[in-house]
Amino acid sequence: MDGLDEQLRTLVKQACEHPPGSPERQKNLTKVIRLATKKLWKEHTPYYEDALQQTWVYFCHNICEATTGQVYDPTKGSVVTWLNTYLKRRLQDFYIDTQKQQARTAPGQIKSARSGEINDIIDPVDILEADPDVPPMLDDVRTWAEADSTGELRRISIEGYPKITAQILILRRLPPEASWKKLSAEFGLPVSTLSSFYQRQCIPRLRKFGESEGYI
Repeated sequence: MDGLDEQLRTLVKQACEHPPGSPERQKNLTKVIRLATKKLWKEHTPYYEDALQQTWVYFCHNICEATTGQVYDPTKGSVVTWLNTYLKRRLQDFYIDTQKQQARTAPGQIKSARSGEINDIIDPVDILEADPDVPPMLDDVRTWAEADSTGELRRISIEGYPKITAQILILRRLPPEASWKKLSAEFGLPVSTLSSFYQRQCIPRLRKFGESEGYI
């Protein structure tokens, strides 16, 4: 076991000595996230950020108590190994869902292309079940987005749709998140338009906030 693994295991032990939701537990879990992030599996796929978000939600729910899955067992491996195992499974799920979605939409797209119509491929995140519980760190993100002290999130919007702002999409995509399919129907815009705006305008600002708070 290297020094980082031992440090992470110690922080987890200290965190779990405190009750769920307590500042002491949150402080130690935040340290775990900051350190473990450097060792997590990385890949350049459209759904990596969603899979990573699911991994951190799973981490917060099961690192000390078995809430939504198997509780972390330090005798079976390091914290990083546990997280990477879950992350890779979620990435695999996304990949499989993407392949299935493409298989379902391909015939329709070919038909539409022949008739001169333009359809958008449904984002695979649509078929994911939303998690009903929100860990403390996501409460911080929600508070930050709702407050929007600089007004930046409210100012940035999809061109031609001033009411569909970065603030709105960030809040709607926080667990329990609304699917892209649902948002598409609600706002009357293609999934590709919404998800592209989210990737370009929302993800960078979420990452910047996470860095400023020491989450990543």
